[in-house]
Amino acid sequence: MIDAARAAIAALLITIVPVAACAEEPAVDCENATATVELNFCAERELDKADAAMNAVYKKVLAFIAKSDGEKPYDAKSWETALRESQRAWVAFRDADCKGLIPMSWGGGTATTGAVLGCMLEKTKARTKELEELYELE
Repeated sequence: MIDAARAAIAALLITIVPVAACAEEPAVDCENATATVELNFCAERELDKADAAMNAVYKKVLAFIAKSDGEKPYDAKSWETALRESQRAWVAFRDADCKGLIPMSWGGGTATTGAVLGCMLEKTKARTKELEELYELE
């Protein structure tokens, strides 16, 4: 009975340890990345930062809109609804353009992921700047 329990514990540890090891972020020097997997990792990291920056600006815009006191249809609620719809449409466009169209022009291959991530990064940065300028948040 004890051997069966030890075997069960050993089997459990064998499955848990690799998962825990994978949870750590790999050590990649993005300043000197050369391998495709490193370049993609670094590009994804940059996209995450740009997306976080855009979301922070988006929240500032929502706060700005909440303070407005216009009459319908320019009231805060209508304005917020319009912004949310616009942002959803923009995200759908970005994703369709970058994830759908870009791979077609690259025809697959190892650089396709980098091209998709680069497209998403540039569009996200541009949208952030657009929101900052439109609402004078700079």
